[in-house]
Amino acid sequence: MVTGSEPIVKSIFLDDEIEVVHPDIPRGHFRHVLFDFDGTLSLIREGWQDVMVSMMVEVLQQTGTHETPTELRAHVREFVMRLTGRQTIYQMIQLADEVKTRGGQALDPLEYKHRYHQLLMRRIEGRLQALANGASAPDEWTVPGSRPFLDALHRNGCKLYLASGTDLKYVQHEAELLGLAEYFGDNIYGAIDDYKRYSKGMVMERILAENHLHGPELLGFGDGYVEIAEVKRAGGVAVAVASDETGRLGTDEWKRRRLLEAGADIVIPDYRKGQQLLDYLLVKRP
Repeated sequence: MVTGSEPIVKSIFLDDEIEVVHPDIPRGHFRHVLFDFDGTLSLIREGWQDVMVSMMVEVLQQTGTHETPTELRAHVREFVMRLTGRQTIYQMIQLADEVKTRGGQALDPLEYKHRYHQLLMRRIEGRLQALANGASAPDEWTVPGSRPFLDALHRNGCKLYLASGTDLKYVQHEAELLGLAEYFGDNIYGAIDDYKRYSKGMVMERILAENHLHGPELLGFGDGYVEIAEVKRAGGVAVAVASDETGRLGTDEWKRRRLLEAGADIVIPDYRKGQQLLDYLLVKRP
């Protein structure tokens, strides 16, 4: 739950961008690294929150609620961001519940999901086409420094995984367009229609079990509350990517506060200082 207050933390800074919230984290043992996709590596869907929130506000207004658009927008944004990182269907399940609470007749959450996706495609279709035909370079639509950082992890012998709340077919396609799919091979996971059979927590449990890992050997990167909390629940080390998806520079303070509440161990705005971060993470503590 968002309290609106700044979490109390005693951070140290490796430089002006890398905030180490928990200096006592285990280091030097990471063999497997899990990434979220949208907002953590990909910027193709930048602005998705506005699309989703606007659609939901419109749906809730149709219930005849006496709440103002401003009040609705604040309420919707809170639960949309709280559920960020889980499959999109969970945000739509929440929307259906909100409609019922206000005395409205809710649609099936999958119908809301399809409506949202159609609206989102209108926003990002041009980006996808530009990437496909070469009018845009992949680096224009990735979080700054992503590719060199993934290269460096590979050179250090880390196995990489990609897990997203976006539908799997879209994650695979967009990762290909950005030239990022090659870093993950078969280890790309995304939402499926039978949503109860997939979650980022399940992916983490599978990674730990199949590779006989202990939690401190798992390193996770994400820009959503859910994936940070899940990495911590699994006993891993969580790096919050508080990316400013619009300005492409500096930290999004709202994201930072939310990710600190989720338990983030380190906060970064992007991967421009990726080598400094790796020097810190991959060297064992004395």
